[in-house]
Amino acid sequence: MRKILITGGAGFIPSSLASRLLENPENYVVLMDNLLTGDLRNVPQHPNCKFIKGDVNNHQDVAAIMTSYGFDYVFHYAAVVGVKRTLENPVMVLNDIVGIENVLSLSKNTGVKRVFYSSSSEVYGEPVHLPQHEHTTPLNSRLPYAVVKNVGEAYCRSYKQEYDLDYTIFRFFNTYGPKQSTDFVMSKFIDAALRGEPLTVYGEGDQTRTFCYIDDNIDMTIRLLEENLGMDEVINVGNDVSTTILELATKIKEVTNSSSEIVHLPPLKEGDMKRRQPDIDKMREILHRDLLPLEEGLQKVVEARKALLSL
Repeated sequence: MRKILITGGAGFIPSSLASRLLENPENYVVLMDNLLTGDLRNVPQHPNCKFIKGDVNNHQDVAAIMTSYGFDYVFHYAAVVGVKRTLENPVMVLNDIVGIENVLSLSKNTGVKRVFYSSSSEVYGEPVHLPQHEHTTPLNSRLPYAVVKNVGEAYCRSYKQEYDLDYTIFRFFNTYGPKQSTDFVMSKFIDAALRGEPLTVYGEGDQTRTFCYIDDNIDMTIRLLEENLGMDEVINVGNDVSTTILELATKIKEVTNSSSEIVHLPPLKEGDMKRRQPDIDKMREILHRDLLPLEEGLQKVVEARKALLSL
């Protein structure tokens, strides 16, 4: 039996990963989450899945779990997330460095074979060129959330050098899907459109983003694990088709056939990067296929959200 720990396990991407891992009867998955933003409804109901409420930033919490189970692999996805939340709680964000250190230290002491670390596109800051490449694009964001993610990457590389602990770093760009919380623009817009409420856009809405459907994210992750790929690598995880926020709002109105109006708010003072677009050559090479187009992904999410909102 292969034992896997996923921190932040009640979140959108981690719980989706858990569901896929549990399709293999040889996997036993433990999900750890303090439920700050996670949702217990996301936790798979499966005999090979165990949920434990705990805070990865509390050494006693995570040490008890990791020493008891002796995990083969750890996916460290726990973090304070959401632009508004991270800007309003910078000290809480900085405390996530403790969790990174806890996970890596315990991993090297308990025989973990590899740690998969959830970093972010935020580490790039405002890009100096597009697309943003893992090794040639400077990391220049000064926001606490991005700084912590960058520190986490440095920890991974340092533990490899000092202790030979293998890692894979994921720089996540916008990933969306049916279970995503409304802390994020895609699900916030879809739910508002389905309710006929205004879709609020900051500034002119000309900020560009790329949107990666959850299955593309998870398919790549599973392939890395099963085929032992991406060892000690940094990998952009996202789509490379740029969409402005205003275009996204308009597309969602069309797909939902919504009468919602698009309302423009003053631009955010910080935390709202103008452009993001990853170089995903590595991701494409791992997947061996094209990524799901935004229009198809939107249809999937809208149908799922319709069913959820009607409950």
